[in-house]
Amino acid sequence: MTDNGRVPVEIEAWFAARDWRIRDHQRDMYAAALAGKHAMLVADTGAGKTLAGFLPTLADFCPSKLDGAPPHDGLHTLYISPLKALAHDVQRNLVAPVEEMGLPIRIETRSGDTPSDRKKRQRGKPPHILLTTPESLSLLLSYPDSIMMFAGLKRIVIDEVHAFATGKRGDLLALSLSRLQAIAPGLQRAALSATVADPAAYQSWLAPWGDLDSVALVEGEKGAKPDLEILLPIEERVPWGGHAATWAIPQLIETIKANRTTLIFTNTRFLAEFIFQNLWEANDENLPIGVHHGSLSAEARRKVEGAMARGELRALVATASLDLGVDWGDIDCVVQMGAPKGSSRLLQRIGRANHRLDQPSRAMLIPGNRFEFLEATAAKDAVDEGQRDGEDFRDGGLDVLAQHVMACACAGPFDEQELLAEIRSSLSYAWVDQAVWARVLGFVESGGYSLRAYDRFKRIIRDRDGVWRLTHPEHAARHRRNAGIIIDAEMLNVRFKNGRSLGRVEENFGATLSAGDTFFFSGTSLEVVQIKDMDLFVRASAKAAVIPSYGGARMPLSTHLADRVQGLLDNRAGWGRFPDDVREWLEVQDYRSVLPKPGQLLVESFPHSKRHYTVYYTFEGWNANQSLGMLITRRMEVLGLQPGGFVANDYSLGVWGLRPVDDPAPLLSPDILTDEFVEWVQDSHLLRRAFREVAVISGLIERQHPGKRKSGKQVTFSTDLIYDVLRKHEPDHVLLEAAWADARARLTDVGRLADLLERSAEQLHHMTLERVSPLAVPIMVMIGRESVPQGAIDDELLLEAESLADTAMRVGPIEALE
Repeated sequence: MTDNGRVPVEIEAWFAARDWRIRDHQRDMYAAALAGKHAMLVADTGAGKTLAGFLPTLADFCPSKLDGAPPHDGLHTLYISPLKALAHDVQRNLVAPVEEMGLPIRIETRSGDTPSDRKKRQRGKPPHILLTTPESLSLLLSYPDSIMMFAGLKRIVIDEVHAFATGKRGDLLALSLSRLQAIAPGLQRAALSATVADPAAYQSWLAPWGDLDSVALVEGEKGAKPDLEILLPIEERVPWGGHAATWAIPQLIETIKANRTTLIFTNTRFLAEFIFQNLWEANDENLPIGVHHGSLSAEARRKVEGAMARGELRALVATASLDLGVDWGDIDCVVQMGAPKGSSRLLQRIGRANHRLDQPSRAMLIPGNRFEFLEATAAKDAVDEGQRDGEDFRDGGLDVLAQHVMACACAGPFDEQELLAEIRSSLSYAWVDQAVWARVLGFVESGGYSLRAYDRFKRIIRDRDGVWRLTHPEHAARHRRNAGIIIDAEMLNVRFKNGRSLGRVEENFGATLSAGDTFFFSGTSLEVVQIKDMDLFVRASAKAAVIPSYGGARMPLSTHLADRVQGLLDNRAGWGRFPDDVREWLEVQDYRSVLPKPGQLLVESFPHSKRHYTVYYTFEGWNANQSLGMLITRRMEVLGLQPGGFVANDYSLGVWGLRPVDDPAPLLSPDILTDEFVEWVQDSHLLRRAFREVAVISGLIERQHPGKRKSGKQVTFSTDLIYDVLRKHEPDHVLLEAAWADARARLTDVGRLADLLERSAEQLHHMTLERVSPLAVPIMVMIGRESVPQGAIDDELLLEAESLADTAMRVGPIEALE
């Protein structure tokens, strides 16, 4: 029996039959549930986290605990996953113990791929355990029968909580948790993660009303340390530039041959396809190799996942679509192509190998260039030391709050003060006061002051008794068709004014451009004429390209890894473990110039090819560096320094012009964020892009209509019209505020930018050189190159790199430059 807190005998016997033991953290999670506490579990991959989260649920259905009473009827446990693939994987792995213990538990999944008839049946006759995503849960809560469906809910298990809690999906889930807690006050929350850097912050996020004492923190048993190596070229040198690491394809083929199953991670969908094609071209033995990423159809993904689960593939190339929790025990080697960008992300990916606590996960890092080698080394050191990183929590988004308010209205009439109290019970929205709440309600009611004349924006109305309700039942169907947080990335068509198309660039690049900016594309310097809808209109220009390259969706370099890379540069005693060519690179840099110290901003200026270059070694990530490049070139123009352009990567920013920068301090003064920043964001497409996303999330603009979906161009046209109206007539509109918050935080990384400018005021070190330095070669190689195939380095680029490197690495008298 379990009156003394022991795990039921059925579960003990099931573990014993497999020669397993119930681990301490699994027992602790069960004990927390018996004590009526919520729980946050932090445990290594392979530690049985998911089973620990479900242990109280399984126990509630064990005959020895029921003691003759009937089992729970209706929905008992919700499982929330950031990925549909993970939910399906958990279902596969949960069915076995349930069936083998003979427990009367029905388990089902619910996502966007679930047939509509099954979704309807699940609301009326739900399973005991429902596996779903934050978006699907929010939709369930929008139905009038949700009160009945969730009234008996006992437990919610949030898996891989680090993957979404700090973003807008986490905002939506936090609001749903508050609603569920109001419906089922005895509900227990459990969150699981292997890679949380600050468990206390996640405890606060998980706790209702921020009551930290109500959440037990459970630490998992330590597992075997990963067996992690960095792959290097056998005979060649570590490349100067590029990100794809295609130099390693022959060695990677040998790795695939030597293992049963190899999982190969890339950082973007393009690189997944690019590496997959390169592997196939080198796959002389026709080994079965697959590819998996979010752009593939659900059917294609399920086919690949099934083949992996059955052990039919020797290798699978994947993106973050398979980062989280997928338990394929036969994977015996994980490969990370290119830089890992964060130690937590790397730990998560490494954990896909073996997936057992007592066996080391084998993994290989393959850097694309020399800075990526340093980043890989920093990540390996962090993993070896068990150090994690992650994003900080921030205030919840107003667009997400508006979507949630509409979902509540769809479920039934609500009292505004009762709903506000419910919303404020979550950490993400504890900051919402009466004034903010009134503005949000006003927006959901009619779109705001400037839009209230249009009937289609009138979605809710307040009765005389102060209760809010829908103005028409049709608004509920419209909400359910369009609700969601994930906004698909759009591409801009690059066109001449006569309509001729040159190709497409990703919108996150196009959003940084303003009329008059020039960039290099398709072998031509192009000047931006205007951005209209989803078209980027240009004309050929004789001017040098101000922005010579663009890239795909980028994972940000974590601050933790950036600091470690700078630490490696400063620790000369540790260079002995580096390859000869990397060590020589740093030694010559130290001889010719200096190396950036931790906390210092090194700036180098030098002439090259009849131009004057300035390189800023920021280590703040591509987003912040791209933003800084935009701002610096604007200020250079004002100061008469005749800027020619800039290029950025995660580690540095290179800017050039016709006149030298004798003192970079005026270009880096903090007031650039109050003057040039606001002007740049308002003049560029950035704010419009951010507004479109918040307009869609908040429900102001609908993507889905019965039987059809609006194109990206149609959505952009609609939001641009509204944006112009609000900018002119209601500049303090709640959605403009939300758009500004996104533009500052997500699109420009203004927080890291501000830290950089503050550091420059105290720790700026400017070196004036006669020629390019070794450390500048990786950023100089990028100049004038368009990176449509991100990381694909052709012969011409390699020759250019070698020429620059010869100049940079020469320690004798300087020869005449061009």
